[in-house]
Formats: sequence, C-alpha cells, structure tokens
Amino acid sequence: MHCLTDYEPKILLAFGESLKGEKKFSDFLLQNGFPELSALSAAINSDTEALDWLLKNGYPEFAVLSNAIDNEEHAIQWLKRYKLDFLSIFAAACRKEDPAIKWFAEKDLRIFILLIKTIHDILLFQSWDSSDIHKIRRS
Repeated sequence: MHCLTDYEPKILLAFGESLKGEKKFSDFLLQNGFPELSALSAAINSDTEALDWLLKNGYPEFAVLSNAIDNEEHAIQWLKRYKLDFLSIFAAACRKEDPAIKWFAEKDLRIFILLIKTIHDILLFQSWDSSDIHKIRRS
C-alpha cells in the first residue's frame, strides 16, 4: 500500500499547492510520474472522477483517505482495518481531532502539518459553500 510518507518533501509541497487549486502544480505532478497525488488532490476537492481513478488505478488507500478526511465512518474503519496508521492519523488531523494534530506536532512533521492545514481550509470552504443558500441547486 502507498503512503504519503513515500514522497519527497518537494513532491509533497507540489501536492499542497495543487490542493489549493494551482493547476501548474497539478500538471507538474501529472507530468513527473505522480498522477496519484494529482488525483488525490482533486478527490479531496470533491472530484468524484478523480476518486474513481484512484480506485481503478491501484491507489484505493488514497481514495479511502479522501473519504476518511470527509469523516465517512466506513473509510475511517477501512484505514484502521488495514493498519494504515499514518493515513488514519493524517485523516483525523485533517478533521481537527486534537490527539492527531498533537501527534504531528510532537513529531515535528512540518510538511504534513502544512498539508493538514491546507486540507482543513478546503473542508471549511466546502462547508461554507454547502450552507450558502445562493449556491444550493434546485431540482
């Protein structure tokens, strides 16, 4: 199984920028052999096609991570069942669970703390968008 710890800091920084919607960093990831991180970035930003790509191309743990970040209980349990501890703690920190945030701080994992903050901001904006009456679609 793959893990975010498998990547060099430079690649993780590009991933962080792609999370923010910076297309040139998503393109960088795609063109340099990291399509899974580009897809994970898109999945975290609610792109269901990217989530499907992760599932179909050998990265189910990243698809599940995206769902665990969104607090989907079955995804949280899946990460635990397969003993993907780092991804499980990462998802919990993205959901602002204090023990997980403390774990990253105690280990001084700054690059991951930066990613967690970026993802938390994304979740906050998604929450605001979903409660904005002007953005609610009518059938």
